[in-house]
Amino acid sequence: MSTASSRPVCILGLGLIGGSLLRRLAADQAPVFGYNRSQATVDAATADGYDASSDLVATLIKAAELDAVIVLATPVTTLGPIVDAIADHAPACLVTDVVSVKEEVARIVARHHPGGRYVGGHPMAGTAYSGWDATDPSLFEGAMWMVTTHDDTPADDWLAVAAMARAVGSNVVPAANDAHDRAAAAISHNPHLTAAVTAAVGAGESSLSLRLAAGSFRDGTRVAGTAPDLQRAMLEANSVALLNTLSETIDLLVAARDRLRDHGDVASLVEAGHRARQRYDAIAGGELQPIIDVTVGDDGWQQELRRQAHLARVWLG
Repeated sequence: MSTASSRPVCILGLGLIGGSLLRRLAADQAPVFGYNRSQATVDAATADGYDASSDLVATLIKAAELDAVIVLATPVTTLGPIVDAIADHAPACLVTDVVSVKEEVARIVARHHPGGRYVGGHPMAGTAYSGWDATDPSLFEGAMWMVTTHDDTPADDWLAVAAMARAVGSNVVPAANDAHDRAAAAISHNPHLTAAVTAAVGAGESSLSLRLAAGSFRDGTRVAGTAPDLQRAMLEANSVALLNTLSETIDLLVAARDRLRDHGDVASLVEAGHRARQRYDAIAGGELQPIIDVTVGDDGWQQELRRQAHLARVWLG
């Protein structure tokens, strides 16, 4: 997909996600510029031909002048002062984000910029690498991009965020913040912890196991290679939902351990996992099912988008 949005976009944070977004929008000739507190990152981005600055205030003043959509693309632990700056220098701009938790970001925006225009977002894309050197303009191609859809979400603001996601090749998944965080805990954040456990157990006390390790260890531990501080910021910000999925994981593993000890088999867990993987393969590998018969802005559009998203349908505009 190569349709660029004509709405200016201001990206605050030029790491893997924010930098990749900058590169993709710029490649499609969209009006886009960015900020990063690291001058080294800014120098690298500008050397590659992109509009970037390490001056947050100047960047936000420019965003206000252009009525740009502001994208928060820094770790959740850094957002408070940035949102304060938005409230001071670009208070009328629509704000979205690409952070992997939604309820905590919404709380930060509400606390630091009450009355501000905010529609959350989360592209389900990434790698184990970080920083400008890891950015990739094709990162979002075919990815699912959650866009916050609550009963009070304004239609025009929702469409602006959804249009940006579509412009970089993603498919829009409408969801409420709490539903997103529960899902993200199950399919992203919990796997980070299980990857860490697999890596730690696999490494053992001898390097023999690592020498023998092949595909299952490599694939099962990939996300454990992500910088620990980035992992912690993501996981700890979604602690309530993650505690629930972690408890479920522990319960299932304990039951499997007890079954193996007492009866010599792990059939129940293995078969349940196999069935779940087949369901995922059918959804991920099948033809996209679009959301139908919904006009954004009509009565009840938010509820109907959410309902169809829970049936694994996506919004394609």
